[in-house]
Amino acid sequence: MTTDIPDATIRCFLTEIRERLENAAATAKAAETCGEAGNLEQALAIVLDVEQPLYEVTTYLNAASLLNRTCRD
Repeated sequence: MTTDIPDATIRCFLTEIRERLENAAATAKAAETCGEAGNLEQALAIVLDVEQPLYEVTTYLNAASLLNRTCRD
């Protein structure tokens, strides 16, 4: 099997991981700012928005790892 398709797919996964982590970091920063302003309830509501992107990052990471292992064997 040629490595072109798996390599391109893994690069795409890496981009998706980076984008989601950047968005999650921005959300966490907003929650931190809100918490520092004294509104902990709102900060917690905001920070819960990172749950889905983090789940997706884990899924992309697992997929990239699996694709790498199966295509390199």
